[in-house]
Amino acid sequence: MSPLLYYALPALSSYVMLSIFFLRRPRLLHTPWVSAFCPRLGAHRGGSGERLENTMEAMENAMAQKADLLELDCQLTRDGVVVVSHDKNLYRQSGVNRDVGSLDFEELPLYKEELEVYFSPGHFAHGSDRHMVRLEDVFRRFPWTPMSLEVKEQNEELIRKIAGLVRHYERDEITIWASEKSSVMKKCKAANPEMPTAFTISRGFWVLLLYYLGLLPFISIPERFLISFLPTIINRWYFGALTKSQILKWPSAWGPLAS
Repeated sequence: MSPLLYYALPALSSYVMLSIFFLRRPRLLHTPWVSAFCPRLGAHRGGSGERLENTMEAMENAMAQKADLLELDCQLTRDGVVVVSHDKNLYRQSGVNRDVGSLDFEELPLYKEELEVYFSPGHFAHGSDRHMVRLEDVFRRFPWTPMSLEVKEQNEELIRKIAGLVRHYERDEITIWASEKSSVMKKCKAANPEMPTAFTISRGFWVLLLYYLGLLPFISIPERFLISFLPTIINRWYFGALTKSQILKWPSAWGPLAS
């Protein structure tokens, strides 16, 4: 056996054993974090599967269905009002081709009478409430309900106003900063460091890399929540749509296909 292998193999074996040991016993290296809440059922876009997304009616219905977390997206109007809206542009939601930031709150159009459910193409949600709501009104209506607030762009005024509203309504421990972009999350954490954070996309892949390298047990993780699509949703929405697309392109030697 070469001298290199003589020393390398025992060292590698010891590293693997230590990694597995501490991976199964993380409290030996890290102080456990006690969450102020433990969500089990989250309402995506405020409950968009059964009512028009991000409306007060959708959120009320989600609470009636025992949801214990509201997942919301925030935008800023021209007059500085933080509103709950997934899209920056209003065309998909209302048919009006304007950005939220180009209109005052009172000028925002109504939602369409029906909106396609994001994870169920071909299925539509309906509702009697078609009004876009202010984040402040949501805080007032559901003062003790945990929420995840996603910020999609580096809008410092929007981030600052969200942080201020969370402080004003004393929701720091039950309101999660969420964003797909690490650059946006950095600004969110600076605006209100008391709010827990969710993983960004790059941070999620980084943790996955650390796991497979065996380094994860030795690294402190500041994020407290991982917000991700369920595998069943991914399979039904993405792979199901892909399979259907492939089938529809196949020569119809077997007769008509059901949609």
